Amino acid sequence: MNRVLRGCASLAIVVGMLGLNEMAPVSAGDWSRFRGPNGAGVSLDDKAPPVEWSETKNMKWKFELPGPGLSCPIVVGNKVIVTCWSGYGTTTARDAKQDQLKRHLVCVDRQTGKQLWNTVIDPELPEDSYRGMFTENGYASHTPVSDGKNIFAFFGKTGVVAFDMDGKKLWQTKVGKDSDPRGWGTASSPILYKNLVIVTASIESHALVALDRETGKEVWNQPADGFGSMWGTPILVEVDAGRTDLVVGVPYEVWGFNPDTGKLRWYCEAADSESMCSSVIAHDGIVYAIEGRSGGSIAVKAGGKDDVTKSHVVWSGRDRGRISTPIYHDGRLHWISDRVANALDAKTGQRVYQARLKSDGSPAEAAPPADDRPTQGGRRGGGGLGGGGGGRGGQDYASPVASHGRMYFVGRSGETYVVELGAEYKLLAVNRVSAESDESIFNSTPAISDGDLFIRSSSALYCVGAEPPLATK
Repeated sequence: MNRVLRGCASLAIVVGMLGLNEMAPVSAGDWSRFRGPNGAGVSLDDKAPPVEWSETKNMKWKFELPGPGLSCPIVVGNKVIVTCWSGYGTTTARDAKQDQLKRHLVCVDRQTGKQLWNTVIDPELPEDSYRGMFTENGYASHTPVSDGKNIFAFFGKTGVVAFDMDGKKLWQTKVGKDSDPRGWGTASSPILYKNLVIVTASIESHALVALDRETGKEVWNQPADGFGSMWGTPILVEVDAGRTDLVVGVPYEVWGFNPDTGKLRWYCEAADSESMCSSVIAHDGIVYAIEGRSGGSIAVKAGGKDDVTKSHVVWSGRDRGRISTPIYHDGRLHWISDRVANALDAKTGQRVYQARLKSDGSPAEAAPPADDRPTQGGRRGGGGLGGGGGGRGGQDYASPVASHGRMYFVGRSGETYVVELGAEYKLLAVNRVSAESDESIFNSTPAISDGDLFIRSSSALYCVGAEPPLATK
């Protein structure tokens, strides 16, 4: 075990008995957690979002939010749910004090765009000051999760809060009150497993915490130093009929846990980076991670015991992902980094293409020759295309999502790139839901449900769909 694990396997403590009931079923079209089903970012609906839209074309509705936030919308049945904050640290409250800060869980009717309810949550104070790099994050960055019966939201120091589908608060549990010494804030989103709400309290307590979803009581708590420098969201990987691994990427490594107990099952060396901002994904039992600050990519077979670096790593490399989490489609990994579209062969790690996105729809710039690609199980050198503007004075934070062979990526300035997923780069369209003069920041990953695309900015929530436009709120 390397420098960040320090005692991880031995410190897990089961503090309650697990129930046998599984999650309440959600409908096939629901997008009920960060990046949809198991965090893959891929919609399996029969319907697909349109290729082109604008403020007047294929725009179903726009809803003005009560405040900013980076969390992503989720869709459960006829409800679209998102978090935000108000009262402090916003453009309309520059002189406000922290005691005026409020968190919001907002629910909108997916057909009409009208608000169904807005539940206000008081914060745990003192909070991090709204300054420096923290302004890139704020007080509503964790995407909520739902089992179709209740909604579970994580608000950092304020804790994990459960609500029913009408916005009534059911319970609240604190999972730590530490602050990020770098001032970056916190962002990992909760997931559900059996009767558990699993929360990565990365900044708050450097721990992975499981709560009983009916009562909010702690079931297990797994601390480790490495959790303090990661912002990704865990996924569940089925190893076989009797085993599921809870997998998360951390600095330098990928970890696999027993989700029933929190005990570490396996780990492997991964990206040589002191932070992990993106999330891992999985397909057919293979876990993929692409990190960005120092560069690093890996494919590792889930399962095994203890250090699986020599036995389970399929390939590794130095691809960059920045904040973006990849998607898997038809044997390839696709992601966007610094406005560069990337594709790798998922079996070998070999580059398929790399091309810079062009907001005007002009032909993409070709990537330099890829003469340093890896062999299976080996590492590669090489950088690739760098640079690229994030717009609005910063980098992009959203991850791509996919539907029916098309990738949708929302840039910080509000433009959405629609790219055909294939062996060659093909840009289909560049669209906006608002005017170019709109100063809002688009840092959230969109949701897809039943052919509708839900895009969230720092000021509004939009529904793009192929049906005729409805009235705008």
